[in-house]
Amino acid sequence: ANAVAFAKYGAKFPVRAGRYENPEGPTGNRHVLVEFDSYDKAVECYHSPEYQQASKFRLAASTGHFVIVEGA
Repeated sequence: ANAVAFAKYGAKFPVRAGRYENPEGPTGNRHVLVEFDSYDKAVECYHSPEYQQASKFRLAASTGHFVIVEGA
């Protein structure tokens, strides 16, 4: 359901699941890094009607931590 918003805002997925190690304690069992051209584009995508509609499915089906971080 989030494919429409991610395509519209140019999301890339450099990390999606895969092997991981959590040496300092539990972090969850699925990790996804979504990359955008800019911090502002990521925030815009998150608040878009397309993503807000799609996020209802994620929130109803899972728990997790979600953060938007500006890269260097």
